[in-house]
Amino acid sequence: MRIAQLAPLWKTIPPQKYGGVELVVANLTKGLVNLDHDVTLFACGGSKSEGKLVKVVDKPLYDIVGGFSWKSIQAYEFLIFDELFKRLNDFDIIHNHLGFHPLVFSKLINIPIVTTIHSSLAPDFPYLAERFKDNLFVSISDAQRKLAPYLNYVKTIYLGVETKKFEPNLKNDNKYLLFLGSLTKNKGVDLAVKATSELKEKLIIAGEIREEEKDFLDKEVWPYVDNHMIKFIGEVTMSEKIKLLANAKALLFPIRWNEAFGLVMVESMACGTPVVAYRSGSVPEIVADKTTGFVVDNFEEFKKGIKIVDTISREKCRQEATKRFDLSLMAQNYVELYKDILNKS
Repeated sequence: MRIAQLAPLWKTIPPQKYGGVELVVANLTKGLVNLDHDVTLFACGGSKSEGKLVKVVDKPLYDIVGGFSWKSIQAYEFLIFDELFKRLNDFDIIHNHLGFHPLVFSKLINIPIVTTIHSSLAPDFPYLAERFKDNLFVSISDAQRKLAPYLNYVKTIYLGVETKKFEPNLKNDNKYLLFLGSLTKNKGVDLAVKATSELKEKLIIAGEIREEEKDFLDKEVWPYVDNHMIKFIGEVTMSEKIKLLANAKALLFPIRWNEAFGLVMVESMACGTPVVAYRSGSVPEIVADKTTGFVVDNFEEFKKGIKIVDTISREKCRQEATKRFDLSLMAQNYVELYKDILNKS
């Protein structure tokens, strides 16, 4: 098949550091090319692709605009459609990762468009979502569907990583716990520091700081960070991430929101590292309680899970990640969906 992948323009594909959607698009493109499909990736400058690459803008939108803008659609994003329309005859199907606004053009195009929803929040632009609710949507977990149950979901397809790149450490001699992700209240970084402080465990925190979270961090997180028992190291590259995960005793994932997937949990398991996570969003779909980690309901259970995490088999974590969440499986599931859509169109 000839497949167009429309990626967000905010960061490069794959991302240099933090960037969940960007990493997913990179993995999916690679998986589809590995299955001998003709894939064209529409992305910003600096991106790399296993398939063909159409550079929509010279550099990431983040650099052009000077930061993220969550409340508006940038005019620059429409350049992606200008590039797409020049090449419409080159594709059998269009896979949209940008959200709802590209669907404004769906009735002008005779090629099927399928949209993967990557958000962990209700639609930012509810009138757009309502207008195009009958289009074809893919959820990345069953839990995600609760955020917008009125959409026409055609399939749930779990995200995948290139598990062979995640070299596991299967020894139980690891010395620290790890929090990896955006330092936000929704992600529960404050719960991670409080639990490890009370348990007198070492914790490494890696991730990006967002401007709107600075007051929360000043009050609830930084007082615990002593750069000895609890250390903050900032954002990390993919290679640094893999090393941190592989050598951690456990990944802590005490989220407070309906996280649509949580790719870092899969990355952790691929490194043989169990996950201790709150029972929210997609967590119960990803972490097998008492098998690849602990799924908990409150702070006391969270601390208990941390204390007994050594009882989890690191070999089993690795096996489950490879079996359930490798990018080859994600790509094959999308190929089957694309074929089904094309057969019905």
